[in-house]
Amino acid sequence: MAPERNRRMDLYRPVLGRWPGPAKTLATAIVIMLGIGMMGALGQIIVHDIIPTFFEKETTGDEDAMEMPGSSADPKRGDLFASAQDQAPEQDFYETEEFIFALKFTHIHIFGMSGIFIVMGALAFFLDRSAALRTWLIVLPFAGILVDLASVWLKIFVHPAFFWLHVPGGMLFAAVFAVDSVLMLKEMWLVKIEEPTSNG
Repeated sequence: MAPERNRRMDLYRPVLGRWPGPAKTLATAIVIMLGIGMMGALGQIIVHDIIPTFFEKETTGDEDAMEMPGSSADPKRGDLFASAQDQAPEQDFYETEEFIFALKFTHIHIFGMSGIFIVMGALAFFLDRSAALRTWLIVLPFAGILVDLASVWLKIFVHPAFFWLHVPGGMLFAAVFAVDSVLMLKEMWLVKIEEPTSNG
């Protein structure tokens, strides 16, 4: 009885494919605009972080790129591998530029990235997929965000090698965003969802 009842309830669940045209259009616009924003963020990471760290031979003082405090300690690297260990601050811990940088980074990104995946999670809830898959699609991006933010603090205050935590953290929420986007757009515009019948 329980599986049958659950199946009947699923037939009436307002999945994306059953949304009216204006709601589908709004959801599509949200996914596309957030996708553009994610690509812009990826471009910024490549230009400001990856290229200076791995490909530029040396940096000059007149560069515009935003640098983390202490990043000028090694002129052959960008700011990804910079660490508070490069220079011993004389101020209290909470007054150091490194701590303030990490705090601002966390504040900005935890609100911005969480906002993106709150919206995407709300849309993922209406996917015509199993409850388990929808739960993972909602939870995993937030885990990726936490790993990404933790890498900043560990990189600065423990060891620069923790920079590499950016990779799994960023890949996790980026991959889920891509999967969400494909499934949502496919269900809204390409797949015909089974409609409930009047006799249940």
